[in-house]
Amino acid sequence: MSETAGPMVRSEQVHKSFGRLEVLKGIDLEVAQGEVMCLIGPSGSGKSTFLRCINHLEKIDAGRLWVNGHLVGYRQKGDKLYELRDREVSAQRREIGMVFQRFNLFPHMTALENVMEAPVRVKRTPKARARERAGALLESVGLGDKVRTYPSALSGGQQQRVAIARALAMEPSLMLFDEPTSALDPELVGEVLDVMKRLALDGMTMIVVTHEIGFAREVGDSLVFMDGGVVVEKGVPRDVIADPKHERTRSFLSKVL
Repeated sequence: MSETAGPMVRSEQVHKSFGRLEVLKGIDLEVAQGEVMCLIGPSGSGKSTFLRCINHLEKIDAGRLWVNGHLVGYRQKGDKLYELRDREVSAQRREIGMVFQRFNLFPHMTALENVMEAPVRVKRTPKARARERAGALLESVGLGDKVRTYPSALSGGQQQRVAIARALAMEPSLMLFDEPTSALDPELVGEVLDVMKRLALDGMTMIVVTHEIGFAREVGDSLVFMDGGVVVEKGVPRDVIADPKHERTRSFLSKVL
């Protein structure tokens, strides 16, 4: 995927339904290269579904989604869209790192092996090089002393930091975070958010579904409030949080702040 001068992510009138339930009702958003966009909103508002559409874990029903100038999941010829083959979708997905609520680490592999796995299997990176890079990534997330530790012996916060290192091992141009701290004990949230802050400072483009309003205010370049499958409000985080323009945003923030 070659880089383009345009936005990293562009969404035009994206719709998604599950059966009769319309979850996304025409999402228009742009995320610039190097931008950190935070998505907030009540459960069921469509935030996580939108995130999953960006890397084609869910197929959209209407609209268009581009990542780094490339249509996600489809090729356009004239006015027609043709779905990409699985192999082509996988190649697109390599550019996009995703970190979930649940860490999904391989329990039978050490932290180092978890981080090495995708580069070796998917990118055919030589094992020695993959091992070296995995060690450096674990060091960068504060786990240089845990390379030989299995997930069962790591705290939730440590497991999530391994999951972030694992996503970074594929050298993505975009990172998606789906409520990465919501499964953690409160005292472990900070260590994961600190890693994400450093990523933002390094210029990584990030879309973060989160309930951590403080993180959104401090680290986010833009804040999007979604409800009922639509974008209700978007703006500079401090402005939206301090002075929301819409009653739905005001009501939501009054409950979470």
